[in-house]
Amino acid sequence: MKAYRFAAVDIGSNAIRLLISNVFEEGASVVIKKQSLIRIPIRLGADAFLHQYIPKEKEEDFLQGMKAFKHLLNVYRPIKSRAIATSAFREASNGLEIVKRVFEETGIQIEIISGKEEAEVIYANGLMENMNHDRSYLYMDVGGGSTELTLFNNHQAIASRSFNVGSIRLLMDSVSSEEWDEMKEWVRAIGGEAMQELALIGSGGNINKYCKLLMKDYGEELNYDEIFHLYKRLKSMSSEDRIQRLYLNPDRADVIIPAGKIFTSVMKWSGARTAFVPKIGVSDGIIRMLYNKTKVENAFV
Repeated sequence: MKAYRFAAVDIGSNAIRLLISNVFEEGASVVIKKQSLIRIPIRLGADAFLHQYIPKEKEEDFLQGMKAFKHLLNVYRPIKSRAIATSAFREASNGLEIVKRVFEETGIQIEIISGKEEAEVIYANGLMENMNHDRSYLYMDVGGGSTELTLFNNHQAIASRSFNVGSIRLLMDSVSSEEWDEMKEWVRAIGGEAMQELALIGSGGNINKYCKLLMKDYGEELNYDEIFHLYKRLKSMSSEDRIQRLYLNPDRADVIIPAGKIFTSVMKWSGARTAFVPKIGVSDGIIRMLYNKTKVENAFV
């Protein structure tokens, strides 16, 4: 059996994450096992979306988080690692300056990727494994700053878009009506293009939490009514009640409402009556891409 260790740093709008995973090969079988996941809720998007700037205090918190990640990388010694930043860094005018500083002080090279590239990273998660031939799927990843959508028919991606509609943007009332309407029209159009019955595949911390609150296993089918009724229940509660009664983290207790609005709206617009939550995200996609790249490189050694 061969074993590889990889590391992924996902710099999102609500939190930054370090994922350490081991990949085991035994013959043609490949198994990916998470070894460690560290999440730090810095919420870089709060200022990036409102002011297009990451303030000094947030920059310092972010730098300390990246230094902590560097120490962990030194201990785990992955054979490859990759760090990517998404929506918040795309919009912050000082994003490149902070990327340079992180590299100078930690040696970690951060890539600021586009919405299209973000969707490609998520797609690398092995979505095909979760699909049946007799259904069409709308893959949806809701982040703090953007929502990535991809329509699959017969295991082929036939349409993909990234919209500046995210949980933090909605929370801060910084999503324009034009952007919301554009996403609505696009989803309605691709819902009509689905060749079979359409189902949603959701990813992101918020839909994972909906799955847990509904007491469903990852990959188990959820229906629209279950998600919508939970969304309405959560919306009727105060943020403090969500923390105290449902034990949500403070940085999850507020964004779970706008995220629920996005998920239920897209399901309604597309006509999807069911959803699956396979618990995959950007970090997992990075791990898969690193492994695939290593296999290609080893083939030429």
